[in-house]
Amino acid sequence: MFSLVIPVYNNENNIPLLLEAVDYLADEIDEKFEVVFVVDGSPDNSYIVLREQLPRAAFSSQLIALSRNFGAFAAIRAGMEKARGDRLAVMAADLQEQPKLVLDMQRTLVADEFDVVYGERTGRKDGRLSELLSRFFWRIYRRIVSADIPQGGVDIFGCTSQVRDQILKLSERNSSLIGLLFWVGFRRKAIPYQRQKREIGTSAWTFLKKWKYMQDSIFSFSDIPITLLIGVGVTGSILSTLAGLFVLTGALLGLITVPGYAAIMLAILFFGTLQILSIGVLGIYLWRVFENTKGRPLHIVMSALDFSIENLEGMEMGPIDE
Repeated sequence: MFSLVIPVYNNENNIPLLLEAVDYLADEIDEKFEVVFVVDGSPDNSYIVLREQLPRAAFSSQLIALSRNFGAFAAIRAGMEKARGDRLAVMAADLQEQPKLVLDMQRTLVADEFDVVYGERTGRKDGRLSELLSRFFWRIYRRIVSADIPQGGVDIFGCTSQVRDQILKLSERNSSLIGLLFWVGFRRKAIPYQRQKREIGTSAWTFLKKWKYMQDSIFSFSDIPITLLIGVGVTGSILSTLAGLFVLTGALLGLITVPGYAAIMLAILFFGTLQILSIGVLGIYLWRVFENTKGRPLHIVMSALDFSIENLEGMEMGPIDE
């Protein structure tokens, strides 16, 4: 079986086109097929529309509703947990990635030559400013977090159930799902594509969310902040030594009229700044350790419906243990 996971947030108006795209995939995929829709606390009527439309669909599906907005990666994880296929793919609901990519991924995984397949953007039909910012973001990401991630990032991917199970074992919060996908390794293949312009609605992937994603990725997969801190400490030590020699020379030559003033101010400014920087970096790491020790679930499923072909009327599933 092949499973397609689709997180849904503020996509009410896009659902008719989305269901048409899924119908196309259901006709083309040559194995048993299901779609797992995960409504991530969407404030619009996405859940209601899907609940009304899915019982009449020609493909099997599950409809998962999270109790609030936990974020796209948490929603994808929820869908991956419920996916029943031996192979699966993740696709955004805004259709900026062509559904044909899912078909290519499914065929690649069926051939059993690769365990992970992902879309590699060769271009995008967004605004010039958006394209420049995206390039800058992913250039920094590749340099600091993982050089294996393609230059345009990853918005759509597929994998085997073996890879899925390994990712789900890594239950760390405030992390990057894409970072974990590349961290676990396995045989990977990129499929080039050009990202389409979003026709309906606006993206919820705001600058603040990108900034948080960058922080999560850096502090989860990189020790560069600590390395930078060591570099700052070494550089500060050298500068303070030179400044100390300068102050000592000035004192011996009688150029400093207030005894000890310059040396004290230099020491206070340098060590005060270094302590603040050290506390800030260490505080971030300690906070993340604290978050992981809480043991809170990464998401909470409020309801789950199963619209299998064998049961088109839909059936409420029982309580779900997280």
